Amino acid sequence: MKTPLDTSSYRAGLLQQLGWRTRPGILGHHAASPQSIHALFGYFLNDRGSPSPFPGRDMLVDSSLFDWGVAPPLEKVISSSLEFDLLLTLPEVYRHSVAVIEPWKNVGINLQGEEVRASKNIAYILQQVADADTILYPVWQSGVSNNRRLASILGAGIATIVQGGNPSAHDAASFDGANASLEDILELTDELLLNRQPSSGPAIFICLGHQLAAASHIRLIKRAVREVANLAHLPLDPERTAISSLLRVCQRIGEVGAALPVVKAGKTLAEGWHDSLFAVAPNEQVEVGTRRLLPYRRRAGSSHVPGELHEAHALVADELDGVIDTMLKMERELRIEMFHSDEVNEEAALFANWAYKLLHDTIVPIRYQVAVSPLSWMLNLPYALEIMSQTAVDETNWTEVSTTCIYYKDWETHTIRRSFTCQFHPELMADIRDIGKRDGPRYSELKDNDGVRLLVRLLYHGMQE
Repeated sequence: MKTPLDTSSYRAGLLQQLGWRTRPGILGHHAASPQSIHALFGYFLNDRGSPSPFPGRDMLVDSSLFDWGVAPPLEKVISSSLEFDLLLTLPEVYRHSVAVIEPWKNVGINLQGEEVRASKNIAYILQQVADADTILYPVWQSGVSNNRRLASILGAGIATIVQGGNPSAHDAASFDGANASLEDILELTDELLLNRQPSSGPAIFICLGHQLAAASHIRLIKRAVREVANLAHLPLDPERTAISSLLRVCQRIGEVGAALPVVKAGKTLAEGWHDSLFAVAPNEQVEVGTRRLLPYRRRAGSSHVPGELHEAHALVADELDGVIDTMLKMERELRIEMFHSDEVNEEAALFANWAYKLLHDTIVPIRYQVAVSPLSWMLNLPYALEIMSQTAVDETNWTEVSTTCIYYKDWETHTIRRSFTCQFHPELMADIRDIGKRDGPRYSELKDNDGVRLLVRLLYHGMQE
């Protein structure tokens, strides 16, 4: 059955009504493309002093008009099924844009008492740096009806950024009042983590997004353990060697997960992976303000973590390049903006990396049997999870997991793809305000800002994979 969107005249009228552009970009004389955007990301990162590629186009609109759904370049807001269905008819739009997921209406309240809608800052930065368009998905407003379809559309674009928000990834009640529950958003996060394919763009998870990704890692590992335990046999496995190997490994993962405590300041917050605070828990102290980003180091007081988890992480750190670790070695001192009261637990991140590596190494010799079984989704799991950096909240308390790199290894070519998470807000300036409530920074300010440079570098490297 044909729908109104199948009629070109109706679609054109709807585009005009919504004010949607179909020509990517707004600053340049020519339409933007993934190739031009990638090149301009590289230009931005080459130094800290070269001029804007779009002279005279700083502050492209009046700050008072710089809000979602008001005017270009922020006109594309997918807040209903009608807008989503329209977008599906426009691959020339979504394939040339960065998608931003908002799990909540703001990322918090700053010291001036303002709600901070940091997604606007992302849109501003990407437009000024590379004339890259942004599409907003405010799932707190629209809800999520088809996680798999949405993840597929998001993966077809340049990149997906999952924003922060006021709620807690360990407290379902904190999402009350939104049209997407914590479970809805975690299910979408699960799909995003499973959707990093050779043809997909990278995902970057910020603040609450970083915490949601941590919770989803544990959910996916639990799902693998549960489904392996419930599977009677694998195809192409008449001797049951493949299923026996998987069962043995998953039993070991389940035992370690159930017995691994989360300890902060000498207090046990979680007894194991079935506890709601295992992946994410409250910070010892709220962390707000400019912080120096430091390389991750194993800290004292972690004797409750099995040595094999630390060893697996050390191997990943030695084997792979997580971009952020290279920046910490090569760039000047990096300073970023923290704005959070919850944090990802170091124990959960170390456990997730160990479990992913163990699952991957077990599946390698039996991947053909897994590929034709109900467990085939496990071929989409990450290969490893590396903790890249940490910050000091004060003299005694730390955010041990301030950034992570999520690695995916292709089963046949062994090539690596990456997505990234960060507890801090690379898109916010030191005043923790969103564009519109403050003037947009000039290109020269963006080019010399550590957080912005980190965000662009993650996109630049992720787009190459």
